[in-house]
Amino acid sequence: MTSVATNAFAWALEYLAEWDTDDLERRVAFDLWAGERGVGAASGTPTTVGVDSGRIAEAAAKLASGETTSVALVEEALAVAADHNERLVGFVELTAESALADAAALDAERAAGEVRGPMHGIPISVKDVIHVAGVPTRCGSDAFEALPEHDAWAVARMREAGAVILGKVATHEFALGVTSPQSRNPHDPTRIPGGSSGGSAVAVSTGMGLGSICTDTRASSRVPAALSGVVGMKPTYGTVPTKGVVPLAWTMDHVGVIADTVADTATMFDILRDLPPMAPGVNDGVEGLKLGLPRAAFEDVDPDVEAVVRAGVERLVGAGATTIDLDTPGEPDFTGANAGGMITSRCEAATFHKFIDTDRSLYWGEVRDQLNAADEVLATEYLQAQRYRAWLRERMLKVFEGVDALVMPTVPVLAPPVEDADDYLTILSRNAILWSFVGFPAISVPAGKSPSGLPIGLQVVGAPFAERTLIAVAAAAETD
Repeated sequence: MTSVATNAFAWALEYLAEWDTDDLERRVAFDLWAGERGVGAASGTPTTVGVDSGRIAEAAAKLASGETTSVALVEEALAVAADHNERLVGFVELTAESALADAAALDAERAAGEVRGPMHGIPISVKDVIHVAGVPTRCGSDAFEALPEHDAWAVARMREAGAVILGKVATHEFALGVTSPQSRNPHDPTRIPGGSSGGSAVAVSTGMGLGSICTDTRASSRVPAALSGVVGMKPTYGTVPTKGVVPLAWTMDHVGVIADTVADTATMFDILRDLPPMAPGVNDGVEGLKLGLPRAAFEDVDPDVEAVVRAGVERLVGAGATTIDLDTPGEPDFTGANAGGMITSRCEAATFHKFIDTDRSLYWGEVRDQLNAADEVLATEYLQAQRYRAWLRERMLKVFEGVDALVMPTVPVLAPPVEDADDYLTILSRNAILWSFVGFPAISVPAGKSPSGLPIGLQVVGAPFAERTLIAVAAAAETD
């Protein structure tokens, strides 16, 4: 009996088999980023220019004035978790004792005149595929558990900047999906929050902390952000090192951020990026920017989704941007990226899972089906996906010769009911996976809600290393 996962694999292989390369000598995609702005190890305490708006900035101002303390912020987040976590499943491991101790130490530093930056004393969460020293990493699975001795690079970076780690939040098993069916949408608990960073979206949306460090390999920060009414950002591939992240796909994994506002996201990202600090661009505005609207990204979209996103586009036009309808990326580009991304990410995942000591019979059925199907993919088929990827990236780079950013619906549908989650393996990521596949930065912002009250996300995509423009457009488009 076939499943959605096995059918998706069969379709992806068939699709790529019919692709005729434009160049028989075309190389695979592994050297795509060679010669561009490289990244290295973190050195010293991270610095950031910060922003003056958003919940993180508001909390930082209250901390600076003495109106609140880090301990109080942590206690507030823990109280929200006590009220809502059992029903919504945001956190899977709360580290209350250590979080309160860290908060007290940071309050003492502040009292002594030592402030590390805008994240000093701010409570955040970490997706459960990212290591936190001394805290189990289970990847949402009954078959896996690691007890890391060291923080992941991104977690260490945030600690250095003064953030307080509240614990680990839920993920789709091994991050191999976009639904997080064990969690519930905070706006309608009969529906999924999206995934794989579903716990991050639940935690931020409800106030169980002010931000979350997550991952995005196919769509994992942006889909839950769109369905749960928060902001999810995936930077340019390689901008944030993945050291200390349990791999899904080595050549596609990105470390991302989920937060309540674009300003909050910019503050966190500016700390996490392993490059010199930049002005986040939140207040840059969009006057004079040319924004591309891919026609294909609006096809077969739920009418409520399209109406809300089109209204967001009108806000951008009202703020001084101009728009142009585009035929590229077209339907073959989105479809091909879904096929190539499916083969690439699942084959790389299958390689990792082949060499870890786990009982695959304990995996979720659809996750196990994906890995079993990937085990049967030939090396030649995997490498053909990489050649297609290189060609597609070159094609997408040309798009940005004529526009400053792209704008489209993040997800073509509203948050699906929990019982239908398995049917949405490829649908939810349709507009998102292309940008992870080619490594371009992308962000989803709340654009409004459907008449039924479900959040709808607007996605902004930029050229490689154009995060400042990305954030400027997102800030102009977002709604409260």
